[in-house]
Amino acid sequence: MSLVTTHVLDTAAGRPAAGLPVRLESEGKLVAEGRTDDDGRIRDLGPETLEPGVYRLVFDTAAYLGPDGFFPEIAVTFRITDGAAHHHVPILLSPFAYSTYRGS
Repeated sequence: MSLVTTHVLDTAAGRPAAGLPVRLESEGKLVAEGRTDDDGRIRDLGPETLEPGVYRLVFDTAAYLGPDGFFPEIAVTFRITDGAAHHHVPILLSPFAYSTYRGS
């Protein structure tokens, strides 16, 4: 399993957000990218270890929600202090709102 994983749920539709493009970045450079699977998850985003530092997950919500979505992208910036510990960053998504937290 990669060090960083995500799970995106479409709360308005009541189902996983399948096919949503996601990028993992650090210091403006692309570290990894992928798309959510049919369950709204990316289990293999990036390497198994990362250097401690600040990272960003960028969710291309425009590709998923289309022109009716208020947020064309969601950028979640977070800090990795232990480069070997698993970091799960879920998103609860709707056309006009989102929330996130550090998952397990």
